Amino acid sequence: MNPTQMAKQPVSGASYFLRGFSLMFTPGIRRFVIIPLVVNLLLMGTLIGVVLSQLSDWINGWLSYLPEMLNWLSYVLWPLLAIAKLVICSYFFSTVANWIAAPFNGLLAEHLEAKLTGKRPPDDGITGIIKDLPRVFKREWQKLAYYLPKALGLLLLMWIPAIGQTLGPVLWFLFSAWMMGIQYCDYPFDNHRVSFPNMKATLRDNKGSTMSFGALVMLFTMTPILNLFVMPAAVCGATAMWVEKYRGDLARY
Repeated sequence: MNPTQMAKQPVSGASYFLRGFSLMFTPGIRRFVIIPLVVNLLLMGTLIGVVLSQLSDWINGWLSYLPEMLNWLSYVLWPLLAIAKLVICSYFFSTVANWIAAPFNGLLAEHLEAKLTGKRPPDDGITGIIKDLPRVFKREWQKLAYYLPKALGLLLLMWIPAIGQTLGPVLWFLFSAWMMGIQYCDYPFDNHRVSFPNMKATLRDNKGSTMSFGALVMLFTMTPILNLFVMPAAVCGATAMWVEKYRGDLARY
């Protein structure tokens, strides 16, 4: 597949994510997928075991706080709380996986961008990865610092009987979709030293694409088997979105 063929622009952020599944198997790119894929396989395998073993007990315990007169709401809240539990755990495990794989995700984004644009790929090797570690982990910390206060507020909201337990799961999913968009789009942005505030502002200006991309990432993250391949596919899809929507205005090389 040549760069011109690759540059056919999808119609939505969700399309970029789906396209990432094919891009991750592009010749010359596959070797950069291995480490992110292995990290995700290990952590998402753990997620499946933990969540499935505790999901029912957790939800029934949560619903026990409902006043007796609102017991009828349990039929509505059970699926919403199940989704909330899956979203929370998925985001937690994804965050851990992304911290571990961050340098390699950046490398994957860098080489795929070179492939998509027809430019010469960087050749820094392991030395370049080590040199970039402080910057990469500083960026991951910025994302975590942005996430934690908002996540805490939503968790507190979910403890409010009826209202919080009804709205909380929906708001949590929307927030998590936004964060997934930020998480994966950040790799190509950071490769070009676009600051975190500028990256957020750019994604906010294109919120529809960011949210549809992140929402589909969340849905796939909650889906057994498919969630094992989410990380490299999301990095590849976000890189394609960077090349076709943002690179022209923000690229530093």
